[in-house]
Amino acid sequence: MEALLLLFVCLVLGKLIARWAHPPKGMARAINWWVLYVALPAIVLELIPKLRFRSDLWFPVAATWVVFFGAWALCAAIGHRLGWSRARIGTLVLVCGLGNTSFMGFPLIEALHGAEGLKFAVVADQLGSFPLLSSFALVAAAMYAGGRPRVSHVLRRIVTFPAFVCLVIGVMAGRLGGWPSWVDGVLAPIGATLTPLALFSVGMQFRLGGVRGQAGIISAGLGWKLLAGPLLAWGLGIGLGVHGLVLTVGVLEAAMAPMISAAILAEQYGLDRDLANSVLGIGIVLSLVTVPLANLILSG
Repeated sequence: MEALLLLFVCLVLGKLIARWAHPPKGMARAINWWVLYVALPAIVLELIPKLRFRSDLWFPVAATWVVFFGAWALCAAIGHRLGWSRARIGTLVLVCGLGNTSFMGFPLIEALHGAEGLKFAVVADQLGSFPLLSSFALVAAAMYAGGRPRVSHVLRRIVTFPAFVCLVIGVMAGRLGGWPSWVDGVLAPIGATLTPLALFSVGMQFRLGGVRGQAGIISAGLGWKLLAGPLLAWGLGIGLGVHGLVLTVGVLEAAMAPMISAAILAEQYGLDRDLANSVLGIGIVLSLVTVPLANLILSG
């Protein structure tokens, strides 16, 4: 309970600071830089060497891919039938297909399941959400914006991202017996900054765009992202014999709020910015209730 309260306090504090304290320009971007390039790599380097690879580790990765490609198929089909613009379809594919598996996912999973659950969350993020963002999400954004992504650009984004590089290093370190205790003693406190800073940054960037006239579209999109998509992933896991904490964490990561980077990507490609921000903001608020509730159901 205290861990979840910490998440809520950091989120609200970020919003209050952004609204009333007049923080330095670019502060949220600077915090994001620390989270992505320092804290997240530290967590990956700390936890991955301790992860014991098992046959069901495919599931947290597959769950994120099920949600993304399911969102793409669903939005394309509904959009074609209802005559939606390409910008609207592309926006919904991105924000209803990609989950906030690091900025929101890591703090929530750590609060609900501790370091053991966080190991599986790292796998879901680094082998699931991040490759999707860096590859198929770019393809979708470019396609619905009328452009064409470059393969070399996609590959370069994946192999040069610091956390992905640290994932490879962490796997190698684990094979060699793990880090000395003094290395863990350095990595752990640096990685611990991710939870409060990530939620504080989310709070600072929290926005609601043009909800008016789009309530039905937003409800349908979040219905997939927060409920139907994770439920499909759960069915896949159960059907293929996955159980225990890896099943729970995989479903919860699939059920996270829309990814902040997905909304940024939609804006960069000239898609529907107001719709993206509305889905993102409402999704973040709802996920603070739906994810713990889903955890209670799964744990029960």
